[in-house]
Amino acid sequence: MASIPDEYLWMVIVGFIIAFILSFAIGANDVANSFGTSVGAKVLTLRQACILGSIFELLGALLIGYRVSDTIRKGIIDVELYNGTESTLMVGNVAALTGSCVWLFVATFLKLPVSTTHSIVGATVGFALVAHGVKGINWMKMGFIVGSWFISPVLSGLISVLVFLAIKILVLNQEKPLEPGLKLLPLFYALTAAINLFSVFYKGSALLHFDRIPLYGVFIITFGAAIIVGIVVRIAFVPWYRKKIQKYLEECKVEDTEKGKDVETSLDNDDVSRRQLIDDENKENLGKNELEVTPSGKKFPMGVSTPESDTSCHSSQPLLCSNNSIKDESVKEKSNPGESIESIVDVKVEDDLETGRNTVRDKPETVKLFSFLQVLTAVFGSFAHGGNDVSNSIGPLVALWIIGSEGSAAQKTQTPIWILLYGGAGIIIGLWVWGRRVIKTLGEDLAKTTPSSGFCIEVGSALTVLLASNVGIPISTTHCKVGSVVSVGRVRSKQNVDWKLFRNIILAWVGTVPIAGAISALAMYLLMFAV
Repeated sequence: MASIPDEYLWMVIVGFIIAFILSFAIGANDVANSFGTSVGAKVLTLRQACILGSIFELLGALLIGYRVSDTIRKGIIDVELYNGTESTLMVGNVAALTGSCVWLFVATFLKLPVSTTHSIVGATVGFALVAHGVKGINWMKMGFIVGSWFISPVLSGLISVLVFLAIKILVLNQEKPLEPGLKLLPLFYALTAAINLFSVFYKGSALLHFDRIPLYGVFIITFGAAIIVGIVVRIAFVPWYRKKIQKYLEECKVEDTEKGKDVETSLDNDDVSRRQLIDDENKENLGKNELEVTPSGKKFPMGVSTPESDTSCHSSQPLLCSNNSIKDESVKEKSNPGESIESIVDVKVEDDLETGRNTVRDKPETVKLFSFLQVLTAVFGSFAHGGNDVSNSIGPLVALWIIGSEGSAAQKTQTPIWILLYGGAGIIIGLWVWGRRVIKTLGEDLAKTTPSSGFCIEVGSALTVLLASNVGIPISTTHCKVGSVVSVGRVRSKQNVDWKLFRNIILAWVGTVPIAGAISALAMYLLMFAV
């Protein structure tokens, strides 16, 4: 701080405070991107997810976070326009941090999984428009980034679906999926290790001297280590997994015998009793009453389908039809004369969604097999998220620090590692304190996930994010994960995805850039009077 002129000092101090709050909001909102499906599939508890996230978010921020940070602070706007007016650029970065911070806190409070990348990019554009109008924006780079926002969910979803279909054919559809799954286990671990290692060492951090490693050296490290990981998993972990899973299956069989029902097709005893009770009541009332009174007070002949009593089901699964009938009866019991038909339809839509999700399940052996893998891919996703999204909070902060220290808008100095650490610490605290608000939306509400589908979702989305981070494109981790969740969820079951929630998420995405930009522009307009 000592080398920063007094006229710039207040902006740097304010920038550090707001950047930490913004990092907190990013950790609170984006925790679902890394561990939402793992927690939703019951593979990890929220506490375990926070512990793993704390470690690997920070590692990702330190090892690969600087590349996207450079894009955020120098690639979106033309910094040459601010030569001679460095104080304007510094005020602009304070405004950008403010706009992004305010919107992310509002979105997190509303439990909306929005893009932190969209937020900071929109805020950066907002202050630049106030400072220099449309000429202050690097529209070519902006168009490239905007294009990636649409490409990322599609690409992430496609990769996840391809991985899932391959696993479905090779493992899930097999009569005994344990052995095929164990054979592929070393490959899964080796592939995950290779992608992570390549992303760290290829054009790696100059601060850690990884940039001095030649390309052939990167390949040797990447594939050499991946082969070693695969061999270790095959020799040491596969036999252990086999014993552990076989013991679990034996326990399941004993439990099945005691309860007198099958693991895969069991129905809840309360639902069975309730359905039998309803059937008995219907048979008893059939011969006693000539008219049926609906919740709205209208009378219809018995046996005639009405808008309020239709419980027909065209499913090929009778048991699922029976469950729907039970739920429809519940709707009747809770209805009142003033209730609108729209509310009844909404309840039925929710029931259909729940019915579709009940058909999405893994066999016991695949649950255990992919649970181990999903922990690994969750760590994979957390590492990628830390590398991509720490830049959203510290990009403008780095600009403030370097401009204040150098007195130049060019910002030629490399991103200081201690600022990456500062941003990573804010993300970790936000994850622990407020992270659970959004994690349920993405991990449970949008679509039901199982360990096998969760593994595919996380591999596809994390691979997309890591590739983008190495290229230097600040894509949205939220878009990648949502694209994968919806794509894999739709492939598994037509009724598995909550399309109404998906629509609301899309609307939140659309509003992120203009809202964050407007707040930033307003802050820029007010702060310019202080310069």
